[in-house]
Amino acid sequence: MHLPPPDPALGPRTGFTRAHWEAAADALLAAVEPYATEDRALYHLPGDRESWSGRLSDGLEGYARTLLLAAFRRDETALERYAEGLAAGVDGVWPRVEDRSQPLVEAASIALALRLTRPLLWDRLDDRVRQRAAAWLGDALTAEPWPCNWELFPVTVGGFLYAIDWRPESARKAIDRGLERIEQWYVGDGWYTDGEGRAFDYYNGWAMHLYPVLHAWLADDRRLLDLYGGRLSRHLADYARLFGGDGAPMHQGRSLTYRFATTVPLWLGALTGHTPLSPGETRRLASGALKYFLERGAVDERGLLTLGWHGPDPAVLQGYSGPASPYWASKGFLGLLLPADHEVWTAREEPGPTERADAVTPVAPPNWLVQSTRSDGLVRLHNHGSEDVRYDPYYTRLAYSTVTAPSPAYDNSVAVGGDPSRTGIEPLGVGDGWVASRHTAGGGARVTSVVLAHGAAEVRAHLVTGAEPGTPVAVTGWAAREGVRAEILPVSGPADFLSVTAGPADSLTGTVADGATLFVALARLTAEPRPVPLADLVCVRVEAEPDAEGSDGAHEIHVRWRSGPEVTVRLAGAAVDARDAVRVRTPRAASRAEEDA
Repeated sequence: MHLPPPDPALGPRTGFTRAHWEAAADALLAAVEPYATEDRALYHLPGDRESWSGRLSDGLEGYARTLLLAAFRRDETALERYAEGLAAGVDGVWPRVEDRSQPLVEAASIALALRLTRPLLWDRLDDRVRQRAAAWLGDALTAEPWPCNWELFPVTVGGFLYAIDWRPESARKAIDRGLERIEQWYVGDGWYTDGEGRAFDYYNGWAMHLYPVLHAWLADDRRLLDLYGGRLSRHLADYARLFGGDGAPMHQGRSLTYRFATTVPLWLGALTGHTPLSPGETRRLASGALKYFLERGAVDERGLLTLGWHGPDPAVLQGYSGPASPYWASKGFLGLLLPADHEVWTAREEPGPTERADAVTPVAPPNWLVQSTRSDGLVRLHNHGSEDVRYDPYYTRLAYSTVTAPSPAYDNSVAVGGDPSRTGIEPLGVGDGWVASRHTAGGGARVTSVVLAHGAAEVRAHLVTGAEPGTPVAVTGWAAREGVRAEILPVSGPADFLSVTAGPADSLTGTVADGATLFVALARLTAEPRPVPLADLVCVRVEAEPDAEGSDGAHEIHVRWRSGPEVTVRLAGAAVDARDAVRVRTPRAASRAEEDA
């Protein structure tokens, strides 16, 4: 991919400007063109992997997702090719949109592209093609979606069909039904779950915010835009902290092969005027993510997006991932809808949150603690509330970062009896420098956990209850990776909880004693070349409360950071009500308050 020379005046951090985004879009569009069928209705990208929907659906996916890129680019030459493919596709080539079928997803991309480029594409089609295309899309109005972000695909199709006055009553019903359904998953502060449960990840931005906000903006519906735009703006205050200093997004959740689709909410906020970020910060974060992937093998020698994260990587794929799936990264080019003279493109880049200062930030709805360090640009996410067991390990680990990937050796886990399972995660709260939860572990044991963070250092405490005496417990730290240093050190626990076992993710091991057993460790992930020894950064003292009839096995953990506050944590067992399981005290709250989780 040939990009313009870097522009240090406008882009002192990435060198990227609008010209770089345009060149990247043009290169991606040119690279897929040889793989179109003769009638241009399908794009069969190379590779030996098919999705579970099959080759025909995968070919439609290739058409729809690259059409979306052409729409954001507003490339009239490319759109003419896609118009030809549309005519053939709706004339019997494309599979029908049915309940919970992949064509429903692709219909939404096609409808959005048609709505965005109506004068350039739709209005230039002959009436017969328009009628057949509307009828093909129309099946999406009544097709039953999966109960997750899929609810927004009929909304998106309905928005286009309503705009062209095709079955407007049915289109309106589909819009209202989908928007009503996602309300049950809105949990506040700009966060949605992706369906029932506690699945929090990038879908919050590239689906749950994208479709409602764009629909409201395109429909010029001020009431809806105020509602959904306000939620987006609040979300961006948290979201901006999930990018590393090198541009890397957080390596957590599913569908990570969509890569720089992670930039969607950044652009969306600027496009609609609902963002707390400055124009220079918006472009810096977005350009940083695009540059990060382009420099690390996301595009192969043919100019095609690979199935993976950097280069090809089957670990980040799902059953629905086919050869063209990565092209939902096209969403990341949403910013090209902003005119060239928009301040996002003309402003000088400004540093993102990770580059400005060290921070430990509580994010309440998903019960996350986001820990970042300016010196090395690393961001760590302590996960004490997000869970989707269908996609383990990208939801259920205790921590994720912008520089590591979940290890098959179960990094950031507590294995009880050799079983690293973490299910039934129950958030116990998040506050200034701490986060807590409890979960079901191997053999049905319960683990109550709290993490305290300051700078790059962490104190991790795990209280294990319900396990037979003598059961082995392994507490693992960060996965090893070239260029970063992962550490874990024992602080307090059973007599055998003393030494580090080296591996892909170093671990500490010990055995359960009678009753509740506490394991406390220090951990750190850093790219500092000569960091201060971890043990010198914090002093930890543990006190067990006296045993008594009905005792909950509680312990008090006193933590004094070398350059920060003193914190006291009371950690109790799983039989205790959530309100009493974890209590955190700091000197500032001394006489009157504990933060009850």
